[in-house]
Amino acid sequence: MVNGGQLAGYASDPAHSRGRLHEEGKTTRGPRDAFQRDRDRIVHSISFRRLRHKTQVFVAPDGDHFRVRLTHSLEVAQIGRAMARALGLNEDLTEALCLAHDIGHPPFGHAGERALERALKDHGGFDHNAQTLRTLMFLERVYPHFDGLNLSWETLDGLAKHNGPVAKRGWAMEEANAAFDLDLARHSSLEAQIAAVSDDIAYDNHDIDDGLRAGLLTMDQLLGQPIVRKGWERIIATYPGVVKERLQRELVRDQIGQMVNDVIEATRARLMEHRIETAQDVRAAGLTLGNFSDVMQAEERALKRFMYDNLYYHPTQIAAADAADTVVSGLFSAYAADPVLMGEDWATRLPADNPQRARHIADYIAGMTDRFALNRFAEIYGAAAVPAGL
Repeated sequence: MVNGGQLAGYASDPAHSRGRLHEEGKTTRGPRDAFQRDRDRIVHSISFRRLRHKTQVFVAPDGDHFRVRLTHSLEVAQIGRAMARALGLNEDLTEALCLAHDIGHPPFGHAGERALERALKDHGGFDHNAQTLRTLMFLERVYPHFDGLNLSWETLDGLAKHNGPVAKRGWAMEEANAAFDLDLARHSSLEAQIAAVSDDIAYDNHDIDDGLRAGLLTMDQLLGQPIVRKGWERIIATYPGVVKERLQRELVRDQIGQMVNDVIEATRARLMEHRIETAQDVRAAGLTLGNFSDVMQAEERALKRFMYDNLYYHPTQIAAADAADTVVSGLFSAYAADPVLMGEDWATRLPADNPQRARHIADYIAGMTDRFALNRFAEIYGAAAVPAGL
């Protein structure tokens, strides 16, 4: 039983989990099943707490009202849990996946990721999704007898396949898969699929909210998007005479609701069409079942292209990203030249040879928050060297 109702037959059942990498034996720490323990371990982890000072859209945001990775992850979890409940899925697994999906992001978001990709170009590259697995499986060090959080197979599987089956496998993904076979060529659980589309819904709409608040987007620009225009006309008709600023917030809420309802309806239709009855059927279906309808997906992709053109690649955002690149690249160069700067713990564990040596340095930097990275950069190069705008 879950949330007062029976799990659907195609839901992931913690009683039938494939288990954990490390055997733990019985525990008396509360009446929780495997997926509830995973969620709690994620929430209590150091890497999750660091998300409160990691970039979502705006690098080192000055305003308290802009989203960061932590608030984004919480919003994704709220959306995911609502859809999981409507579909009869396991809410705890869905929530765990939503909360953990961005843990592998380095400081300064995609700007930091690009800098680490370049630094590791000759050492296997860097990928934030694989880094999430690496962090949760190997880098967290809080248990007496094993490294990592020792999450269940279903949680690791869902995180590995955040964007579907993994065809291109970098070194970090291969390492995780070698330790605990994640069946990377097949689709993941329906909970994982819902977590992935919840991420799209959250950042599509909440980034609009932040973009309007920052003045980098205007309603006139947004109304060129069919999905936004339809929603705005609906809002104006429902709330005549209300000030524009309040209606903009209502537009975002309404658009989230429209997308959520679309996913639920489209997912139910696919489940019926493909006669999905069990969790095994979900994995064997050969397609993503939990997703937008074709019409909504086309509109959502158009909106995403608009956001890249007008927000993510806005001149002020590009300038901030260039500054962030300078910081992350500078830190990597400094630590490669003098590992003692990382501190005793990380320096003493530094492998002697590449590629492991470079990857170890990247692990250290990837775990940093924006402000920690800025402070370390200032300590090494001087406060005057910190790029303007950070």
